[in-house]
Amino acid sequence: MDTIQLAAQFRAKVVEMSHIAKAAHLASSLSCMDIITVLYHSILQLDPKNPQWTERDRFILSKGHAATALYVALEYKNFITKANLATYGQVGSLLEEHPTPKLPGVEAATGSLGHGLPIGCGIALAGKIKKQTYRTFVLMSDGECNEGSVWEACLFAAANKLENLCAFVDFNKWQATGRSKEILALEPLAEKFRSFGWLVHEIDGHDHSQLLKAIRKPHIGQQKPTMIIAHTVKGKDISFMEDDNNWHYRIPTEEEVAFARTELGIL
Repeated sequence: MDTIQLAAQFRAKVVEMSHIAKAAHLASSLSCMDIITVLYHSILQLDPKNPQWTERDRFILSKGHAATALYVALEYKNFITKANLATYGQVGSLLEEHPTPKLPGVEAATGSLGHGLPIGCGIALAGKIKKQTYRTFVLMSDGECNEGSVWEACLFAAANKLENLCAFVDFNKWQATGRSKEILALEPLAEKFRSFGWLVHEIDGHDHSQLLKAIRKPHIGQQKPTMIIAHTVKGKDISFMEDDNNWHYRIPTEEEVAFARTELGIL
């Protein structure tokens, strides 16, 4: 199965999970789904039989409210089962509305925004000190870039030449309460990261070929961390959800789940 078909399956599943668990943040999972699909299908070196394998690549979902996008990828890679996935949002389940490292394949508890990149810096620095070959990937939201801890981490990563660190901004232009540009002045975002000493790629975050090219660009020897600014659409690929911030909190009905599956071509 190619990554486009896989992303459609993932999207259909997270819509269903939101409906069953009556859990919010669906549109945030949909906007970053292509990034997560490409990473888990084509990039990350992992071993579900040995989740703590020392040479594994590390992935941190800093925008932890998009946990369902991570959970469907973990099920695809056999870290958890379909039965585990069905417990999402239930009392006592390890699949909470924000991820926890109690779950195999999850590196850090996230969702308190601004923490993922600093954690990723520490993990990347440890790999550099130990001369290990793994890469560390961090997925952030654009609203998260309002946090000062993100920019402190950017300074730290550049100062320590963390070329084994690759971060993404899921730039869907929305935050919980409004347009990102109306909350704080993020733009010019690419220039900001470049001025902090990062290699920056600005791409269409739904174009899988662009994602692969940016992630695979040579990084060893550059002595700089990599930032991929991925322009995305909140609620991507489901017409009645796209760019509608009500779906930051709304729960889909049974009829909307069925309509979404039809639009995604999942019968």
